Amino acid sequence: MQKRVKTAVFPVAGLGTRFLPATKAMPKEMLTVVDRPLIQYAVDEAREAGITHFVFVTGRNKGVIEDHFDRQFELEATLEARGKLNALRDLQRDLPSAGRTSFTRQQEPLGLGHAVWCARDIVGDEPFALLLPDMLFKSPRGVLKQMMETYEVTGGNIVAVEEVPMAEVSSYGVVARGKGDDLSFRINGMVEKPAVADAPSNLIISGRYILQPEVFTLLADQPKGAGGEIQLTDAMQTLMTQQPFVGVKYEGQSFDCGSKIGFLTANVAYALGRDDIGDDFLAALAKLGLNTALMEGFKIAAE
Repeated sequence: MQKRVKTAVFPVAGLGTRFLPATKAMPKEMLTVVDRPLIQYAVDEAREAGITHFVFVTGRNKGVIEDHFDRQFELEATLEARGKLNALRDLQRDLPSAGRTSFTRQQEPLGLGHAVWCARDIVGDEPFALLLPDMLFKSPRGVLKQMMETYEVTGGNIVAVEEVPMAEVSSYGVVARGKGDDLSFRINGMVEKPAVADAPSNLIISGRYILQPEVFTLLADQPKGAGGEIQLTDAMQTLMTQQPFVGVKYEGQSFDCGSKIGFLTANVAYALGRDDIGDDFLAALAKLGLNTALMEGFKIAAE
């Protein structure tokens, strides 16, 4: 019987240069989609999937992330005194329990594989989930929860995948599909940012993983790969020769919030899907001269 996955790792040390100057003094993970930071969405997804220990791999100028997952007594007292109890309950609900968060530093920007390796002593000899906060998913059930359901059956290593147009595969990590059904299948290989002619499929890795702890041993000796960085994909390729990898084609819509277009699209989709502001936001968009029928269709899809 496979070990239960209780720990999630969140790599949050990146510089966020694509969002400068906004990210000069604020971590990109604290950029908000409507009224919640990106990192909060990722933590919410992990909690829904049953995660109880949250490990953040941070860097310089990321202290605000740690503050976000701490109590602010002055703010709470002010909200209580002003009778804003719903807002107070929301703040308290979002906080992980005491002792459930850990923070470690990635002291150099050496890539995702290195960031994951920095969490090795905290995670220990246990399987763990890995969530990239740049990727935001709008789905009936969280993507990690869908992956956990597969993990309970298959064990091993699980990777969330989605289909993209073949012309776009050179921007992503791409997997080679093996035996299985349409939603869950063995992964026979993976390659980072292949040329279109060399891509094994149009199924890309979508920023959610369940990994076995042996990946840490491989990352310790992993040479630099694409971009002069220690690539997680390279270590997973080696691990694939030792352990099974399963791809989960999840239900839901993804937004790459590491790009400006993805971030802006996520804000529109999430705002239109909100019961409290969706209709008013639709009306505001109509005032900008946007096609009302088109936006109403977008709102229905967002819900």
